[in-house]
Amino acid sequence: MYKIFAVSDATGKTAARVLNAALLQFDTQNVSIIRYGEVRSVDRICEICDEAAREGGFVVHTLVSEELRMHMLDEGRKFNVPTIDLMGPLLIRLAAWFKSNPKAQPGLFHAIDAEYDRRVEAIEFTVQHDDGQRSEELHLADIILVGVSRTSKTPLSIYLANQGWKVANVPLILGVQPPSNLFEMPKRKVIALMIDPERLASLRQVRAERLGTKQAGYADIETIRREVTYAYQLFDRRRDWPLLDVTAKPIEEAAAEIATIIRRKPPHD
Repeated sequence: MYKIFAVSDATGKTAARVLNAALLQFDTQNVSIIRYGEVRSVDRICEICDEAAREGGFVVHTLVSEELRMHMLDEGRKFNVPTIDLMGPLLIRLAAWFKSNPKAQPGLFHAIDAEYDRRVEAIEFTVQHDDGQRSEELHLADIILVGVSRTSKTPLSIYLANQGWKVANVPLILGVQPPSNLFEMPKRKVIALMIDPERLASLRQVRAERLGTKQAGYADIETIRREVTYAYQLFDRRRDWPLLDVTAKPIEEAAAEIATIIRRKPPHD
């Protein structure tokens, strides 16, 4: 078994990723990558080099601190352990190019990486909770959108998810009671979407023509008015739900208003 030690003063994910990419170029699969993160002291570097020597492995590192990189080089020589510096040469070349010194702050990329992971998680959650799916998990959402069909619930949900919000949306169907736990959600988590019936009829007519559907009453103005009235009756059960009229709003504007509402602290909380 070949053992490679991926060492970083942050998480060690970058070193491990580079290693895995490089290992794809070799047929051997008898390799173990041992990741050490948060390595920020000379003593810790010494311990890792000692272990690598005993295991007959070598070290690959992404240390941003010049001092720690030099110590890693020295300890590697002392323990006769090969060390590969993935970060140092690049930082030196960039410093010369930009004519400025690097910050040498561990974890800066991890913050970006964590933000990316958070957005991916939000998008996955939102897709799984679209159109009333998994309604028993509404309490896990950051934002819940409710409204009748074609009030931009799904596009708004995806747009907000790309900003890192976990969004669920619940359709309101004439004569059908929504999930009971919807009415138990905290203030400002639920946003009630409204739309002018005439505008909604126009949107549904276009969609029906595009999809070739002839669903009874789908684009009928009288049916739509009953749907909207029913939605208002449901909204009346929780008068603390913010109402958002999406009749003439582009997705970006509506999403910005929702984010503002959610972030605003309720006056009596």
